[in-house]
Amino acid sequence: MDTLSILFSDEMKTVEALLSKNISSGIALIPDLSHYLLDAGGKRIRPLLTLACAGLMGYEGELHYPLAAAVECIHTATLLHDDVVDQAEERRGKASARLVWGNSANVLVGDFLFSRAFQLMVETKTLKVLEILARASSRIAEGEVLQLLSLKNLTMTEEHYFNIIERKTAELFAAACEVTGYLAQKPQDTCDHLRRLGLHLGLAFQLQDDLLDYTAAGGSLGKTIGKDFLEGKVTWPWLTLYQRVSPSEKTWMQGLMDNEDQRPSALPQMIQLMHSHTVVSDMESLVIHHTQRAEEALHALAGPKAIHDAFGDILQSLAHRQH
Repeated sequence: MDTLSILFSDEMKTVEALLSKNISSGIALIPDLSHYLLDAGGKRIRPLLTLACAGLMGYEGELHYPLAAAVECIHTATLLHDDVVDQAEERRGKASARLVWGNSANVLVGDFLFSRAFQLMVETKTLKVLEILARASSRIAEGEVLQLLSLKNLTMTEEHYFNIIERKTAELFAAACEVTGYLAQKPQDTCDHLRRLGLHLGLAFQLQDDLLDYTAAGGSLGKTIGKDFLEGKVTWPWLTLYQRVSPSEKTWMQGLMDNEDQRPSALPQMIQLMHSHTVVSDMESLVIHHTQRAEEALHALAGPKAIHDAFGDILQSLAHRQH
């Protein structure tokens, strides 16, 4: 995202100011907890996509700023809720907010951020924009519930897994891009291309994130390597490996799901098995598939060459992402 970040650095300053303004409250806990997460070094990928797609559409107003801020508020709220569900101890390289303030505060401040997001959306006075982001919020919640119901399920189907990550991750990427088409009053096919661009970019990003949990250089993710595995979270590398190993290895993997104390010492063997059963290379191919689908959608959109090139850089580098 470096090229886009540079290209829209001035506009992101406006979004950051809006975020700061909209997490203010006379109740000190709300801005304290919100700033703790917002200031922790997140890349602001989703609001950056909103700004970039607005630029791609040639939008010349200022309503993309509250939209971008709304998208980040939604994302931050989901992180706060996720950390409670996952009982996470770390987020972006430091103690999670729930460890500092407790689970109840995390949930309630997350709810506050959702409400702020909808207040920001209302500023656009565009019903379709409200519809898209309301739908995205609902689908994200569905994805969280689906994932909760799928804990330790090593027989999950590919369709079910992609149903989860499309809702949990890709939906907000898609909405962040799609809303700009309606804001700029573009035809329906243009809005559809924007949605596909964000959707496949989001799928590629999540699949790569799942893979990097096992393969990233130490510390580059800002979280413990093998965090998903150590928490017993079933991701696509787990599922793919489970389908390919011997019956005795399946029993061993199921045992790891049932006994969290055994997972830390088993992580090196898991990583070795993923390489020997071509899970890593096959997942890299899957990431490339979705970046190509996103690239097809990008090519269908007219817009300034600098923004097109910046998106192209993202799609080209995603398969080699290290964080």
